[in-house]
Amino acid sequence: MEKYLVAPKTYRYVTSGAEHAAEVLLALHGYGQLAKYFIRKFHFLEDTYYLLAPEGPHRFYLSGSNGRVGASWMTKEARELDIEDNLRWLNIFLEQNIQEQPAAKRTLLGFSQGAATAARWYQKNPECFDQLILWAGVFPPDIEAGTFPTIKPLHFVLGDEDEFYHGAEAEAIKKRYANLGFQVHTYPGKHDLDAAVLKRILG
Repeated sequence: MEKYLVAPKTYRYVTSGAEHAAEVLLALHGYGQLAKYFIRKFHFLEDTYYLLAPEGPHRFYLSGSNGRVGASWMTKEARELDIEDNLRWLNIFLEQNIQEQPAAKRTLLGFSQGAATAARWYQKNPECFDQLILWAGVFPPDIEAGTFPTIKPLHFVLGDEDEFYHGAEAEAIKKRYANLGFQVHTYPGKHDLDAAVLKRILG
């Protein structure tokens, strides 16, 4: 018989940039990435943004049983429990940031696998974020159509040369986001963040 036990866990996040900035960017990494490396992709914002990168709670070796390590937000195993755990600790993390910087403008960005987690997090706390950017990731199928808050600016970004979404699949995912109320952005690039596009969205 499968049973469950709820116990405390220590979660990791990384910060960078101007700690008392009026703008905060909370960025959720993709599958197999670590927050300490992912946050470097936003170095061009460090003068004007306070950057926060929570890390997925499941770390693993990227190849075999040693060497480089990555992290993920969840797998198909015990998925619903991981979703609950992610939202629980991310909400505590968000509350802490709001207490530290109550007047800051907050942008939430989710890249690749982190996009689904970001969408779920945003849905639970739309009043806490000023805009949402989902980048090269699928919209979570567990969010029912018509329930997602669209009052704040919503953006979806996908490179024209993305290795995971191309052809008819890419067109379908862009149409899906457009129907949900997202402004869709494309650029000539692969499955990675693009500084020029991000700067344009952030204004």
